[in-house]
Amino acid sequence: MRARYAVPLGITATAAAGIAYSVGIETRLFRLRRVTVPVLPVGMRPLRVLQVSDIHMVSGQRRKQRWLRSLAGLRPDFVINTGDNLSDPEGVPEVLDALGPLMQFPGAYVFGSNDYYGPTLRNPARYLLEKAQGRHGLNGNKPVVGAVHNPWEDLRDGFDSAGWANLTNTRGALKIDGYEIALTGLDDPHIKRDRYAEVAGGPDTSADFSMGIVHAPYLRSLDAFAADGYPLILAGHTHGGQLCIPFYGALVTNCDLDTGRVKGLSTHEAGGHTSYLHVSAGCGTSRYTPIRFACPPEATLLTLTERPAHT
Repeated sequence: MRARYAVPLGITATAAAGIAYSVGIETRLFRLRRVTVPVLPVGMRPLRVLQVSDIHMVSGQRRKQRWLRSLAGLRPDFVINTGDNLSDPEGVPEVLDALGPLMQFPGAYVFGSNDYYGPTLRNPARYLLEKAQGRHGLNGNKPVVGAVHNPWEDLRDGFDSAGWANLTNTRGALKIDGYEIALTGLDDPHIKRDRYAEVAGGPDTSADFSMGIVHAPYLRSLDAFAADGYPLILAGHTHGGQLCIPFYGALVTNCDLDTGRVKGLSTHEAGGHTSYLHVSAGCGTSRYTPIRFACPPEATLLTLTERPAHT
C-alpha cells in the first residue's frame, strides 16, 4: 500500500515545491543582463542603455522597488522603458517612486496594454491552447469589455515631467554628450494601437544614431522597423516565456514572435535589411499569475559599440 502511493505523493510534493519556488523565490531573484551590440557608426563612443520593461507593479512590492532604484547606480547614458509598468491601478505612485532615481538620466518610453488596462484573471493553459491553434495571446484584439482602466495619464505625466520622451506612435530624440540619438516608437501592437504609417520613413539621417522602440514584438512591427533600416529594435512583453523548461526554453511568447527569440539579443530580417533585436524578459508578472520558473526577472544594460567597418 505504501509503495502504491509513494510515486503520486512524490510527484505532488515536487510540484508543490516547484510552485513555492516559482512564486516565493524566483520572482524576487532580480538580475541584470549585460549585452554588447555593435551598431554605432564608426567613430562614436560606446553608449550604455538601460532597458527596463514589464515591471507590472502591484502596490506593496518593496523588494522590486528597491531593486529598481538601485539600477541608477549603473549610471547609464540613457534609459528606455518598454512598457507594462502597472498591474494595479494603485501602483502609479510606486512606479514613479521606484523609477525616480533613473529619471535623473535622459530617457524615453512606450506603453504596453497593462499600462492602459488592468489584468484579468485568465487560465495560463489558454496560452498553450492558443499557440496550438495558431493564435497568439490576445492576437491583437481589443481588451475585453469591462476591463479596468488604469490611470495611465498619471504615469505619462510623471514620465513627461521628468523629461522622458513619449514615443507613442511618434519620433523623439535625446542629446547624449553632443550626440543626437533619434528614437522611433510605436504604441502597443498587442491591442492594435500601433500606427507605423505615422512614423514610417526610416531612421533620421541627420541624427548620429537611430533605433526603434515597441512594447510587444509582433512581427508586423519588427518587419516595418527592419525594412526601414533601423539597426536596433528594443521590445518587451514576452516575460521571456515566464514559465520555461530548463535546457529547453520557453513554450510561448504571447505574440507571434518565435520562442527562440523570446528574450535577449537576436536579429530580425525584412526588406533586405537586418536589425538587431533585444527583447527584455522584464522584471514582473501579472498580479494573477505571480510565477516565474527558469526565467528570473531582469533589466538589461546594453552597451552599444561601433559596428564593423565593412558593414
